[in-house]
Amino acid sequence: MEQIQIPPVDLAVVAPLITVVGWAIVLLLVDVFFVPAGQKRITGYLGIAGLVMAGAVAAPLWGSDSSTFGGMLVLDNFALALTWIFLLIGAISMVIALDYLPRQGIEQGEFYPLIMFAVSAMMLLGQSANLIVMFLGIELLSITLYILTGFAYPRLSSEEAAMKYLLLGAFAAGFFVYGIALIYGQTGTVQLFSTAPGQESLAEYLGRQTFAAVDLTLLLVGSGLVLVAFGFKVALVPFHMWTPDVYEGAPTPVTAFMSVGTKGAALAALLRLLDMALPSLQPIWLPVLATLAAVTMLLGNLGAIAQSNVKRMLAYSSIGHAGYLLLGVMTVSERGVQGFLFYLLAYSLTNLGAFAVLIALEQRGEAAWSLDDFAGLWQRQPFLALAMAVFMLSLAGVPPTAGFVGKFYVFMAAWEGGLGWLALVGMLTSAIAAFFYLRVIARMFMQEPVRDVQPQLFRGLTLGISIAAAGTLIFGILPTLLINVVQQTALAVGR
Repeated sequence: MEQIQIPPVDLAVVAPLITVVGWAIVLLLVDVFFVPAGQKRITGYLGIAGLVMAGAVAAPLWGSDSSTFGGMLVLDNFALALTWIFLLIGAISMVIALDYLPRQGIEQGEFYPLIMFAVSAMMLLGQSANLIVMFLGIELLSITLYILTGFAYPRLSSEEAAMKYLLLGAFAAGFFVYGIALIYGQTGTVQLFSTAPGQESLAEYLGRQTFAAVDLTLLLVGSGLVLVAFGFKVALVPFHMWTPDVYEGAPTPVTAFMSVGTKGAALAALLRLLDMALPSLQPIWLPVLATLAAVTMLLGNLGAIAQSNVKRMLAYSSIGHAGYLLLGVMTVSERGVQGFLFYLLAYSLTNLGAFAVLIALEQRGEAAWSLDDFAGLWQRQPFLALAMAVFMLSLAGVPPTAGFVGKFYVFMAAWEGGLGWLALVGMLTSAIAAFFYLRVIARMFMQEPVRDVQPQLFRGLTLGISIAAAGTLIFGILPTLLINVVQQTALAVGR
């Protein structure tokens, strides 16, 4: 009888991931038995400390190029850069939630471990080199986000948003599983690329085949179904219809978290799939993705123009930014990977900061998301007005913000990759987007207050906005600080 071979496990490869998951599990128990009601900020502080510790654990691993669990998980500079970005997203989301949750009457200690579990799912997607592991990462991320979206119980809008997200997410999961089954049926493997001699993988399978020699129907259909699932998670058009309602109904820190983290994790996994497993099929999938990117950038920004609700405007804006991020993913080049990572960090800082400003305007039981609520903000709270202006300019791609450098990178990657027309579409839609971003700035600085909305700034919220604004400006004025890092990560992906 043939014995089952247990693959060797290198714990160093998953050390940051284990740190986050282990800390989250312990934090759940600590919250239940040691943290009294009404003092759940303690749980939040401990959660932030856990994310900081995971970042420290990852630091000595820079420069690694290894794998574990039979090659299903890899550790390289690309995965480590993503890990730090996801940890930063989780930490800032916790910081801006510290005062929001008690002010809204929904303070529960489980919120912070759920954020940590979601961050661990993002890290898993960033390290995955196997379709089954990708599915596990997406489902872990989805389940935590379903709960977090409905966290504002018994607010009906939050429950409705969670139900919509759950139902549509279940359909997307079905597409993903069916796509994996078809890919496995064609190739006999779900491994993206080989990490050991003789290991079967999609890259190895396609390297032995030619289009004339074999029928790739099952592989192409399966890849299409997997793309549909990724399109839903990223909110690409036409899989975006859930986004405005879910973003508006979810608690604002959750909206901020999912608007950047989910996109980054799903697109990072898609980048590995396209760049390392299916590059030989680029003539087939590139026109599809290019069309999706163009339509996503166009409809996302056009939809934002019609919104008078700033939270829904940012939701449609996030759809457009998914198209910009996709430009870096589809080019299969070092420049594209660099642009993707830079843009992801710039967009994360900017969008988290913008939603944090919304939290400052939001009163208990009353949303203050109308454009009219921003009128005269400069007179009422200059710090918020200046920070929001920085975030709007960065989202619009105006120098000297990080958003400008990020867009320059992804547009340059598209141009060098032979997608000049797509870069032009990106510049055109950025010009369209400038209208609704500058409209917010004009309301804040050039109009008198329409109604009495008094912003509430707390220490955690002030800290989160300050970190986001400082990062947006620093990486815009001194982009080489980040460019030197992303250039090293690109070398890791282009094995």
